[in-house]
Amino acid sequence: MDPATIFGSMPSYRFVTADVFTDRPFGGNQLAVFPDARGIPEARLQDVTREFNFSETTFVYPPDDPKHTRRVRIFTPGAELPFAGHPTVGTAHVLAAIGEIPLVGETTDIVFEEGVGPMRVSIRSERGQPVFAQFTTAELPSVAAAAPDRATLAAVLGLDLHDLLGDGWDPQVLSCGVPYTFVAVRDPAAVARARFRMDRWELSMRGATGSEIFIFAAGGELPGSHIHARMFAPALNVPEDPATGSAAAALAGYLVRRDARSDGLFAWRVEQGFEMGRPSIMELEADVRGGAPTAVRVGGATVLMTEGRMEIS
Repeated sequence: MDPATIFGSMPSYRFVTADVFTDRPFGGNQLAVFPDARGIPEARLQDVTREFNFSETTFVYPPDDPKHTRRVRIFTPGAELPFAGHPTVGTAHVLAAIGEIPLVGETTDIVFEEGVGPMRVSIRSERGQPVFAQFTTAELPSVAAAAPDRATLAAVLGLDLHDLLGDGWDPQVLSCGVPYTFVAVRDPAAVARARFRMDRWELSMRGATGSEIFIFAAGGELPGSHIHARMFAPALNVPEDPATGSAAAALAGYLVRRDARSDGLFAWRVEQGFEMGRPSIMELEADVRGGAPTAVRVGGATVLMTEGRMEIS
């Protein structure tokens, strides 16, 4: 079919979709990327994001600072975010795969301008193609607010109180740019049993800092996984997210504070999205000195899925 019979006289914009934090199609977290969003009306950015209805869509622009690589805006179906993990990893991979970012050797270092500031991203390649991207957070994990009590969170998650850990593993709200309430539970089976109660969330957490909930346990379904997790973000119109890199980054702050080691390179493999049928793997690293993170990195693989054009006026 002649493209002219599909698209009329309105401007059309190229997009690429990808599955992020996975090495196989139909897994990971879906992402739509507009490699050149110049000309898309500001008022349409949220509409376009809702049209895809993925957890996030990114819009790419020339950088404000010529020393940087691109400026990236990130939207969920409900709001624009200052920073998010899978959009950062996926956008880097997409731009490299379609030739918008030249690859130099085995590792190409770039900088994205995001709402939290400059984001450093490393793209690893093999035979001239990207295979892995890893970002370093612009902000280190920090406590963002007081967490709801364990009973409130158990009710929101549809769990028994005894499923939630205490004794130093109490819930905590941490952020690397986006705050999350971290809830440690006894085992991956408790993570899988969680049934998010929107009515309880509305009563106790709507509008609160850290209204997004990251529930996790030690262990996993796959060999080599250290953490099994789920994430619920109704305030962002994301009922459940298959992979949340910004939460994984802040999780490093939670885990480091509870580790007997005080220095070195800490690494965890975090799995998420399994209950949704979209298994995702995030590689989390933290440089630690004196019991506190000095740098946090999150990386993973990406698979390109579709390419097309959208008329937007």
